[in-house]
Amino acid sequence: MTEGMMNTRRSFLQSAGLGAGALALSPSFNHLLGAAKPDPQPHRFIFIRKSNGNVPSLFSLPTFSEEHKKKDKDKEAFEADLDKHELPTWLRALDGHKENMTILNGISMEMSGGGHYSFSGCMGAYRAGRNTISGIKRTTVDFELAKLFPSPFGHVELSLASGSGTVAFRTGIVSGFSAPAAHQRNYCYADPQTAYDELFKSVTNTSAVNSENSMLDYLREQEGKRLSGLDGHERTKISNHVDSIQSIRQRNEKVASLTETISKNLPKIDPVHANGGPNASLIEKQDAFTDVMLAALISGLTNVVTYTIDDLGTPITTLPGNKGRVDLHRLGHSKNFELRDIVKASHIAQVAKMVAKLKSVPERGGTMFDNTTIIYFPETGAGHHGPSTEAPMVIMTGKKSKLDIAGRFIRLPFHATEGHKTLGNWYTTLLNACGNPIEHYGDLDLAMSRKKMPQTGPIERFLA
Repeated sequence: MTEGMMNTRRSFLQSAGLGAGALALSPSFNHLLGAAKPDPQPHRFIFIRKSNGNVPSLFSLPTFSEEHKKKDKDKEAFEADLDKHELPTWLRALDGHKENMTILNGISMEMSGGGHYSFSGCMGAYRAGRNTISGIKRTTVDFELAKLFPSPFGHVELSLASGSGTVAFRTGIVSGFSAPAAHQRNYCYADPQTAYDELFKSVTNTSAVNSENSMLDYLREQEGKRLSGLDGHERTKISNHVDSIQSIRQRNEKVASLTETISKNLPKIDPVHANGGPNASLIEKQDAFTDVMLAALISGLTNVVTYTIDDLGTPITTLPGNKGRVDLHRLGHSKNFELRDIVKASHIAQVAKMVAKLKSVPERGGTMFDNTTIIYFPETGAGHHGPSTEAPMVIMTGKKSKLDIAGRFIRLPFHATEGHKTLGNWYTTLLNACGNPIEHYGDLDLAMSRKKMPQTGPIERFLA
């Protein structure tokens, strides 16, 4: 191999994340091999993770009856119809979509929550430790759902998380929080321009795709030759390399078949996002990520997106209404509920944008939103350091949802009391509803186990 070819190979491996660490990104592509034929009308999921927890009282409806106010305060189970109530101020961007909304309270995440971060734990219903590979216990629920609704990219992860040192936001392709398998970390797009460039390059940069495909063919041939004479662990490792290279090649072929659709739905990215967008405001980044996400869903590149909309270091000083220029970490230690609502309102504005756009796209006698579920939830429970006995969330479901929960405020029985449901029950419900008959997904709750309380299986009443 010439020095130029060696440099090209090395550059490609590094840019694709396939070099150091034995093809670090390969697990994220391996699941595409042998994938089932894409469903002509798949169900779509958008998971939106937020930091600092969700304070349960801020999810209460201002027009609750005295009876419901008491039950809500005492954390007793009840339901209320959203169409008969006003929404909290921070939720009012979704006022016109109450029939699709669920405010769900009472789900616990003791098996994953606590501390500043849950990392992959809140997606896998296990305690992840400090985001080490060994702490990734199982395939996260978003990847499990992506298996049920195959697409060229399978699963897309976006992250509006903080950078290091003097860098406000992470940029490029970086390690993510979801997991395609145990002990395997996903990658994610850390800025809108990178996500745009990578997801839509079959249209925007065909020469780069052709060059990449040629290099992939070359690498597959060379790595395949290395298998001869190898056995045991080394053969398995090289075989995984070859599979990963092949899966990227196959993905590119699938994406190429969608070129016309992608061209019609290509989002517009403001020049402020070039080179990682160091001068882009938080709202500009949120808007751009939403546009990229929607275009990827509408074009059929993916059916499952996981979006870390903030972490404790995500700069919020440019957020309108943040008069004291408070950061998210300090906010978590304060009782500044007004600013908490402002932060959540900026998130919900993006959810409203997603819902409105997907409702405007026709699909088989209805709209794309009919086959969509959006879940806005905290990664650490009810606050900055928990408690993780509660994890209030907002769920938006379309008419063809696999769940029967829309249009309601639902408070489930409190943690470790009769009838309580955990994050594992919630994820089991999603998987069962979509065709995975798993008996139970996720770790069990220790407090409930000590009390010998039943805690496996789906939330049956939520199944359509």
